[in-house]
Amino acid sequence: MTMQLLSVASEIYPLVKTGGLADVVGALPAALASQGVAARTLVPGYPSVLARLGKTKAVRRYDTLFGEKAALLAAKLDGLDLLVLDAPAFFARDGGPYGGPDGTDWPDNWRRFAALSRVGADIAEGAIKDWRPDIVHVHDWQAALTAAYMRFGPAHVVPKLVTIHNLAFQGRFAADIFPALGLPQEAWGVDGVEYYGGVGYLKAGLVSADAITTVSPSYAQEIRSRDHGMGLDGLINGRIDRLHGILNGVDTDIWNPAEDPLIPRRFSGRSLGARAGNRRALEEAFGFDRDDAPLFIIVSRLTWQKGMDLMIDAVDHLVGLGGKLALLGSGDRALEGAFLAAADRHRGRIAARIGYDEPLSHLMQAGGDAILIPSRFEPCGLTQLYGLRYGCLPVVARVGGLADTVIDANDAAVNAGAATGIVFAPNDPLALHGAIARIVRLHGNRPIWQAMQRAAMRADVSWNSSAARYAALYRDLLAEAA
Repeated sequence: MTMQLLSVASEIYPLVKTGGLADVVGALPAALASQGVAARTLVPGYPSVLARLGKTKAVRRYDTLFGEKAALLAAKLDGLDLLVLDAPAFFARDGGPYGGPDGTDWPDNWRRFAALSRVGADIAEGAIKDWRPDIVHVHDWQAALTAAYMRFGPAHVVPKLVTIHNLAFQGRFAADIFPALGLPQEAWGVDGVEYYGGVGYLKAGLVSADAITTVSPSYAQEIRSRDHGMGLDGLINGRIDRLHGILNGVDTDIWNPAEDPLIPRRFSGRSLGARAGNRRALEEAFGFDRDDAPLFIIVSRLTWQKGMDLMIDAVDHLVGLGGKLALLGSGDRALEGAFLAAADRHRGRIAARIGYDEPLSHLMQAGGDAILIPSRFEPCGLTQLYGLRYGCLPVVARVGGLADTVIDANDAAVNAGAATGIVFAPNDPLALHGAIARIVRLHGNRPIWQAMQRAAMRADVSWNSSAARYAALYRDLLAEAA
């Protein structure tokens, strides 16, 4: 019998994306289908989402959802079975999913995502005629309140799972919003939504969930520490029996160098020579000098978490070793300015594109030699998985999912033909400089380099094993609830 799953999230690829969360939420349903799990995904009705929908059906209407009219629409698109919360007062806005064009968060985000969570709980309670989920899986703070609404309502018996994609983002708001959330008074407390005197959406989900997952095994262990627990390490350690680390995968149909329509030359591990055409296209796109020097790429949010301040310190060193660097990303304005200044200082060797461009990111993975990811913490990371898939060797800090997915090119791994990149620690300028120097030396040895590329491209970065682990966890929760 097919298990019915409701997934609740604030992003889903290809409809709306600000980071890896969207990729995961968009790819998981297809992977779960092979495990006997049918997933429907509830997402907000942002303009970008509604514009892509074709035929829809209103399966529930709200005369007042946190004071506003709303409708729950059912639709199917690109193999996704969607439930879309059409609430114009909350989601029909210019800007991104969480803030305006100037980058500042919407002041009513607490209400917007409480509405999404409330509807998620309503669906679990049977709000849709002829369909009810067997289990509910919610993602990050924007959907985490779903678990609290379920816990303190009629759907408390339905198993619920919360996935932490990044513990640094917790959805913390002032205490005075609590009366408007519609939760019972008993939900206010250390075992409920109260968090350091305010309301914590992610915290509420974590204490209410029947299971907690992170997006890599190493990150599941790291968040138990004070350094990485972001104030929630005590709660997480208290629920260690409910904590599971399940590594993310990627959509191997979308990220497939042998069939990718977004790159000029398709290739495989058996035809690595074809990558040269992508490299030339990448050099042309970024205005680089034409030579055989190692071509590094960065596709990242430009933030402290991602270690981009360390990269600013390393760019002159990289160029001094003969390398080139193509960067695509946005974030901290000071970091954006620093990379643009480095590009001006090293014309033909460093270039930066501020923003995000999905087709360009494919070209960068297909034409770059190595991708730099010096994150201070990384729950899983997807760009290193794309790099493995495309033979763009990852240079990563030994943290979280980066450590779980990249095999360091030490002598033993190289001799065994298992090395897939460079893993360095500690995460400081000296170690990063050393990692860059190592990859430059390896790039100069073509037999070893191509062997590493082939090993990287053989790595299983699909959802197959992870989807099986999620399905097994769902079944365990259902058996426990029976």
